[in-house]
Amino acid sequence: MKKTLIAGLLLAAFASFAAQAQDASTDPSAAANNGGWTGSGEFGFASATGNTRSQNINAKLGLNQENEQWKNNFYVDMLRAKSQQKVVDSAGNTIDEFNTTANRYDGGASVGYKLDPRSYIVGAARYEHDDFGANLWQGVVSLGYGYIALKDDRNELSFEIGPGYKRYRPADVDVLVGTVMVPQRQMTQGEVVARGLVDYKFKISANTAFENTFLMEAGSKNTYLQNDAGLAVSMTKKLALKVGFQVRHNSDVLVGVKKTDTLTTTNLVYSF
Repeated sequence: MKKTLIAGLLLAAFASFAAQAQDASTDPSAAANNGGWTGSGEFGFASATGNTRSQNINAKLGLNQENEQWKNNFYVDMLRAKSQQKVVDSAGNTIDEFNTTANRYDGGASVGYKLDPRSYIVGAARYEHDDFGANLWQGVVSLGYGYIALKDDRNELSFEIGPGYKRYRPADVDVLVGTVMVPQRQMTQGEVVARGLVDYKFKISANTAFENTFLMEAGSKNTYLQNDAGLAVSMTKKLALKVGFQVRHNSDVLVGVKKTDTLTTTNLVYSF
């Protein structure tokens, strides 16, 4: 069911893109703005060798479309990190191992059909996998109403709200069996949620922009909150440097698992 709904959202978006592309082939003005499509890619990497070893990589890709009929968004994110850790082997010797300490990827899509210049009906889907998070994976689909409250040369503020359904599997918990810690698999859970989204963009100057996106998925078992803030400074028309800060919070987690995760990034951004 989840895969079918996500596929439906993707097909609807691609159908809108195809329609815009067809219009662009006959209308020079439509061809100029490519049907309202824009995109950006972010990449950050850090590596250390010598007395200590570490590797960190994060990447993001986003596509957006907004015109008189559609307000669509697609994204994929990835975070992976490795670091040198001291561990004790079965013989009691301390050794250095190069282990993965972060491995997360997620993707999502929202397809909005405009009822008028400000109001739209939106269908959204999101999937996340995190080997070190509160939940090993979670997937959400929703249908709701969106409203563009403010839009001018410097500001853009929009809201989305509506019901959805969420499936997720909490992270495994280590249980002591004899003298060995054994991961215990948790049962997959599902619940109806209320999805809310607040997206704000502010153009500070000709080459500096701030963006903040707040997501809420509230259910009776767990409420998930995510806030992404970013400040980008353009170097050219296509390239920019961006500092980002992300907070993820789950209201209900298993014993020994932290409720809140944060991520700070400094990335090179390419816009297209």
